[in-house]
Amino acid sequence: MSTPERTQPAPLAEAARLACSFDADRLQSELAKVTGHRWKPQRIHAPGGSIGQAATIDWRVLPLRSPDGDPDRTDPGGPGPVDFAPTVWIDRLPYLREILDGVPAPLNAVRLMALGPGAVSRPHCDPKYALHRGFMRLHIPLVTHPGAVLVLDGVEHCWQPGDFWYGDFSREHLVRNTGPATRVHAVIDALLTRELAELFPVDWQVALARADVLFNQPAPAAAPCPIAFPYPASLPSGLTDFDHDQPLDGPLQPVQLSEADGHLSLTTADRTFALVPVRQSEFRFAGWSEQRTLQLTDDGVVLRARHGRQLTERRLPAAASTR
Repeated sequence: MSTPERTQPAPLAEAARLACSFDADRLQSELAKVTGHRWKPQRIHAPGGSIGQAATIDWRVLPLRSPDGDPDRTDPGGPGPVDFAPTVWIDRLPYLREILDGVPAPLNAVRLMALGPGAVSRPHCDPKYALHRGFMRLHIPLVTHPGAVLVLDGVEHCWQPGDFWYGDFSREHLVRNTGPATRVHAVIDALLTRELAELFPVDWQVALARADVLFNQPAPAAAPCPIAFPYPASLPSGLTDFDHDQPLDGPLQPVQLSEADGHLSLTTADRTFALVPVRQSEFRFAGWSEQRTLQLTDDGVVLRARHGRQLTERRLPAAASTR
């Protein structure tokens, strides 16, 4: 007797409109309060944690959340010595701030991104924003027109003001503005949570429940870690190599964990990373998802790597962690 083949879940589409929508007139009215100066060019977040080159097209940014709330950081940021925080600009946009406060997920960068007339980006992928890594990029258009489009995985989109959209920007995409006016979107980098998934259409919710995606915990209240600091350890080099997806691989390297004013950080030979609690004594890297975490115990460190629903652990006992 033959065994029936297992039905594989259908691949998720390149974009989905979320259940919420917002008052476009209020958003556009607030936008007028922050357009009295020329915004700075968008920059990339380069490998190794540095700020990369500026866009060569008319693509400008006003940061609303950035590393340490820096009002001049136009890049999307990533793991580094500080966590993301609101900038001074968000105080001028109370309605948008209310919207962001209602997003049921930890937020990284939030930026107003203005694409000028005639600007066309090169096709590219942003592999960080993949569901198996637990990342999402969301858009709320503020000002747009038919000539301002996003081409995402070969599909042309022109999202309307006030709508709330998810796009899979790990796929190839470009933006193009052939019209006479600047297009402005609020671009929100969030971690995927089950609560955020409830904003998706019903068919997406069913698909996400079966798909190989990583659901993060909602941002928890900070809890004291019952470990004495500083805490020296030796951890695999892959844990702090965010350009690759093998965080438990590589030779062991000495690191030190320390605490200051209730904030935990991990320092290697050349970089420092802020850590954010996800569960009791378990932490992720600020600017990253639960794709890689470390849990501190009295007798060692438990490292966890997640790829969608797959979980891998590596335990380093006290002797290996030099505790």
